[in-house]
Amino acid sequence: MASFIVALTGASGAIYGIRLVEELLKKGDDVDLIVSPAGLLVLREELSFEVKDNNAGAGLKAFLERRRGYNPRNKKAPVLKGRLTYHPSDDLTSAAASGSTLKKTMIVCPCSMGTLGRIASGASTGLIERAADCVLKERGQLVLVPRETPLNAIHLENMLKLSCAGAVILPAMPAFYTKPASVDEMVDFIVGKILDMIGVENTLYKRWKKP
Repeated sequence: MASFIVALTGASGAIYGIRLVEELLKKGDDVDLIVSPAGLLVLREELSFEVKDNNAGAGLKAFLERRRGYNPRNKKAPVLKGRLTYHPSDDLTSAAASGSTLKKTMIVCPCSMGTLGRIASGASTGLIERAADCVLKERGQLVLVPRETPLNAIHLENMLKLSCAGAVILPAMPAFYTKPASVDEMVDFIVGKILDMIGVENTLYKRWKKP
């Protein structure tokens, strides 16, 4: 069992982050989830889910279970076995805000250009940026999944700066050699690549083999 920090920000593509959390929980891994204010809006607009701060973790996990077909009325065990903990994005007392935390892997998915820019400049204005800063300074693994197009020179410079600092820039660019038959398969390709990068075995997409 492993533990990961996952952050969702205001870029379109909340489904990438949600599918990532689903897969980690399904494997029994623990997830500390942070969603930015803009990310909450995207969740509501794109997936019709609204986070309630007073019961955010349980509510989100129930939402994910329903997406996976779990019905609490039947006797089957939930398919998502890992622990999900939700942290408000302004909670700088969270363990994720300290370099002493043992959580050394963080994925920002999707990552807005605003969030990416603040991380690149070291501006820890909220928990997402502070947690990312801690992961970088403690020589952990930071994976950023930008979903933006086109990119201007500032975006590209920030990505280069973060790559040089040790972060992984993993754009949400699905491949088509797999001949995806649905949007879900395109999403799973990106989620599979993220899992590859953080060392989590998966079969979410077809590996290339010479014809």
